[in-house]
Amino acid sequence: QVQLVESGGGLVQAGGSLRLSCAASGGTFSSYVMGWFRQAPGKAREFVAAVNRNGGITYYADFVTGRFTMSRDNAKNTVYLQMNSLKPEDTAVYYCALDQNASYYSANSHRRSYDYDYWGQGTQVTVSS
Repeated sequence: QVQLVESGGGLVQAGGSLRLSCAASGGTFSSYVMGWFRQAPGKAREFVAAVNRNGGITYYADFVTGRFTMSRDNAKNTVYLQMNSLKPEDTAVYYCALDQNASYYSANSHRRSYDYDYWGQGTQVTVSS
């Protein structure tokens, strides 16, 4: 059974930084495509970033490019989301997700919720103005 646990959320002022972590257990982590999504109150869950199996290729939503960096450490079964220059509109619950059986990976292959098989419980990020 695969499980994902996010951590690192919190309250930060606009312009500040946070680093989210997502630890996976169960299965073979290095074989999974991983993603980050977020959901603000009253809004749909939206794609933030995705990374391929070896961490060499990442894709981002347009609204975070240049501010957020997704990475992974397969030795630690963990993915990260470094968030810089945070804005109040980044306030949301952030979720990591896992695609257990990705047959391919491209710029648009992992931007939808249904591309993923497992989800974490989420971590709250609040950015004050």
